[in-house]
Amino acid sequence: MSSQHEFVLRTVEERDIRFIRLWFTDLMGGLKSVVMSPSELESAFDEGVGFDGSSIEGFSRISESDNIAMPDPSTFQVLPFEQAVPDMQAARMFCDVIMPDGQPSLIDPRHILRRQVQAAAADGFTCMASPEIEFFLLKQTEDLENLQPTDNGGYFDQATHNDVPLFRREAILALESMGIATEFSHHETAPGQQEIDLRHADVMSMADNIMTFRYIIKQVAVRQGVSATFMPKPFEQWSGSGMHTHLSLFEGESNAFHDPDDEFSLSDTAKQFIAGILEHAPEFTAITNQWSNSYKRLQFGNEAPGTATWGVSNRSAMVRVPTYRLGKEESRRVEIRSVDAGVNPYLGYAVLLAAGLKGIREGYELGDPAEDDVHSLTRRERRAMGYKDLPTSLDHSLRMLEGSDFMAEVLGEHVFEFFLRAKWDEWHNYQKQITTYELANNLNL
Repeated sequence: MSSQHEFVLRTVEERDIRFIRLWFTDLMGGLKSVVMSPSELESAFDEGVGFDGSSIEGFSRISESDNIAMPDPSTFQVLPFEQAVPDMQAARMFCDVIMPDGQPSLIDPRHILRRQVQAAAADGFTCMASPEIEFFLLKQTEDLENLQPTDNGGYFDQATHNDVPLFRREAILALESMGIATEFSHHETAPGQQEIDLRHADVMSMADNIMTFRYIIKQVAVRQGVSATFMPKPFEQWSGSGMHTHLSLFEGESNAFHDPDDEFSLSDTAKQFIAGILEHAPEFTAITNQWSNSYKRLQFGNEAPGTATWGVSNRSAMVRVPTYRLGKEESRRVEIRSVDAGVNPYLGYAVLLAAGLKGIREGYELGDPAEDDVHSLTRRERRAMGYKDLPTSLDHSLRMLEGSDFMAEVLGEHVFEFFLRAKWDEWHNYQKQITTYELANNLNL
């Protein structure tokens, strides 16, 4: 038994943890959980916990339904909120899903990201990620046509009339109690919209942190009598919620994206990485923006990119190169602005990393940065400049994904086929609705 296993067993005993929650995700990023008593923990480390994979969306056919969740002791953390009630204290660990023969499950989102992490390591790189996660706080209601934000604040406002004035403070304390370091938090541009930025970590740990973040935010919201949503665009009149992600590659202690002699302190490696992201963006957008609603944000959200472009300090570009602290090596990074808050972080980060690495391996060339407001350009102007438009709907996005052998390779055949099938069903269900807009404009024809 490793030292990590021993640490978990000792902590559970010393802190009188009564329940252990084992977490993993389905293919769409839904959090799954099984709870066990501490007496079963040692056995779970040795043998895992079996579950019916055919009951989890996209996992297994009923004839191959036996799956095993193997807890990862490095992810052990005591859950907040229940510590004040001794009989309810709980902790969580993320799990890797394996098959009965001990092989990794090819449909486990965590394993799909791990394959890309290992591919990066084989090339000498460690990928670091830092997301800016946006979400809305809403007053609780069952009337979905009358959603109301908890405040009327705007960007960076210190809201004085706010139903939950201490929300971000409590959320940050809860996150940091679980070892998730935050950098900044503030009110975003829309009423009720918040942003909390997580401090950079390796990309696998960050994907785990994002799943925990969503759980914690929703728990804090319930405790304060409101609700939280990561829906990309819940309001027609206001901006949507993105998850701008800063990525960098390190070679040991050195930032592979930094070149002090370059105008923007960007190395050739960084430029090739950006070029890979831009080249394959239309193919992976269905993964990073997986809902029908995602395209309301990309098409009509302020500062949400609709075109595969890059720019320096240009927030209308899909990939932005921040200019804060240009000379500071560890700060050199690129910001991917298309990703939204509803992404499955394991799959989203897997396709971003794979695209960037492909750009490096094949020496993709990066064009000139966009200097204008890309949103203000006409389609003809964008095409004349050589810019690729991102898909404008889930339908369009799925067609691009469907034709991508590269994405099929990154995701694996089973995940690729299931994701397409499930999302085509979602699109068809969305498309067949009769909306209030249609009734208002066409009923009296």
